[in-house]
Amino acid sequence: MKRGSTLFLRMAVFLIGTPVLALGIFGLTWLPKNPVNPDYAHILYPIVIGMYVSVIPFFGALVQAFKLLSFIDKNQAFSDLSVKALKNIKICAITISVLYLIILPFVYVVAELDDAPGLIIIGMVPVFASMVIAVFAAVLQRLLKEAIDIKSENDLTV
Repeated sequence: MKRGSTLFLRMAVFLIGTPVLALGIFGLTWLPKNPVNPDYAHILYPIVIGMYVSVIPFFGALVQAFKLLSFIDKNQAFSDLSVKALKNIKICAITISVLYLIILPFVYVVAELDDAPGLIIIGMVPVFASMVIAVFAAVLQRLLKEAIDIKSENDLTV
C-alpha cells in the first residue's frame, strides 16, 4: 500500500495531539496560579494533577495509532502487531476514563462551591468519550483477531 494512503489519518492524529500538548504546557500551568475564586484554589490541584497524568496514556494511545497506521502502510494490517496496538489503545482509553472518574469528586466540590451544576456534566464527558474509544478499540481488536484466525486457517487449507 502506498505511504500516502494514510497521510490524512496521520495528520489528523497529529492535529489531535497538538492542542493537548499546548494545553498541557500553557493552560494547565496557568489554571492553579489564577483561580476564578481563590477560596477553593486548593481543590484545583488534584484536578490539574489528574489532567497532567491523563496526558501520558493519551499520548501513548496516539503513538499506538501511529504504529497502527505504519502497519497499514507496510501491508501488515492483518497481523498480531496490529491487534497488540489496538489492545494498547484500549488500555490507554480505559486508563484515561478511570483517571477522570477519580477527578470527578473534586469537580463536584468545585461545582458545589461555585454553584455550577453543568460543570459536573462537562466533567463526565472525558469519561464517556474515552469509554466509547475503549469499546470501539475492543470491537476492532476482536474483529481483527478473528480475521487473522480465518486468514491463517485459509492459508493452511490451500
